[in-house]
Amino acid sequence: MNNANRKWSRDELVVAFNLYCKIPFGTIHIHNPQIIELAKALGRTPSAVSWKLANFARLDPSLQKRSIKGATHGSRADIEIWDEFNNDWDRLAYESEQLVARFTGISLEQVTQIDSSGIIIPDGREREALVRIRVNQGFFRATVLAAYSYRCCLTGLSISELLNASHIVPWAVDPSNRTNPRNGLCFNALHDRAFDRGLITVTPEHKIKVSSRINSFSKEKAVVDYLISYEGVPINLPDRFLPDPDLISYHNTKVFQG
Repeated sequence: MNNANRKWSRDELVVAFNLYCKIPFGTIHIHNPQIIELAKALGRTPSAVSWKLANFARLDPSLQKRSIKGATHGSRADIEIWDEFNNDWDRLAYESEQLVARFTGISLEQVTQIDSSGIIIPDGREREALVRIRVNQGFFRATVLAAYSYRCCLTGLSISELLNASHIVPWAVDPSNRTNPRNGLCFNALHDRAFDRGLITVTPEHKIKVSSRINSFSKEKAVVDYLISYEGVPINLPDRFLPDPDLISYHNTKVFQG
């Protein structure tokens, strides 16, 4: 039964923040099917859920820097959930997906399609570890792509099958930031690969810098069109979760092949 005056539990807030992360800011409204679906699962109204997501938006520094405002007030509990996620993305990403599965009645394996890849999933702790990795990878991708409104930050390409959530600091290097959306950029598949291999980077001013290694291929039209021509071009910044300057600095100095 819907009850507008019912206090939000921590589990409900975690699930709501999960959805806040995974839908574009401009789609936070009562007609969004995902908001309607979550409201039904929580026994709340779409209005209550959309308002809660707007409460989270007011806490988002990235939105504040762009003069985009969420709700004008919220609860102390909202702040606590915001801090929980931002202090430990890896743990909260996984916990939130577990709670989504519980509220919706869908298993984590179904949510992540973990058995559809043809990979034999081991039992016991190995299975649990693999499921956790797959779940958190899915959360990271969904959150980064939503922050960039499902468009490549460089080209504007919006074909989701060709978009990747690129780690600024590589997955293997910094476990604490594996699931942090501020460690992510939305690139198309080509520029994701170039970024991952250090053939391009993003400067502190959020402009593309192309490696000098590319110069030896400058006679190739495709190289000029798809790489060299982007030198100095500013990326489109996300609505939420702006790239962390310290992580950008790491990529500039440790990954980029100047």
